[in-house]
Amino acid sequence: MANEQLSNSTIFPLGQKVEANFIGDAYLQMIYTDATPLNAPIGNVTFAPGARNNWHFHKIGQVLLVTGGEGWYQEEGKPAQFLQSGEVVNIPANVKHWHGATKDSWFVHLAISPGETEWLEPVDGELYNQL
Repeated sequence: MANEQLSNSTIFPLGQKVEANFIGDAYLQMIYTDATPLNAPIGNVTFAPGARNNWHFHKIGQVLLVTGGEGWYQEEGKPAQFLQSGEVVNIPANVKHWHGATKDSWFVHLAISPGETEWLEPVDGELYNQL
């Protein structure tokens, strides 16, 4: 597997395994949760190869800062975008999307997520396997 060293995450702790709204092994370590001054929680998310979250949207939007590995980001109705370390994804409010690791690489990103998240259906395995 590519980027196997990321199985311990990057500069932040691996965190706890996330079960709800994810397929495969994914881990979350919240690194910022203060309501002031920004009220924009930041989570370090580590995806094992093949792991991904369900389709969802954020009522205010979200920013992803890719810190390691290789992954995918896809907005509904658009082709999936390949992501790697150093890339930034600016997700507008109420845009249905998903993100996760490639089939053969670990993937780590920081997710800046103000406001509420609305979780939806899992990403179709056939769609994912075609990437």
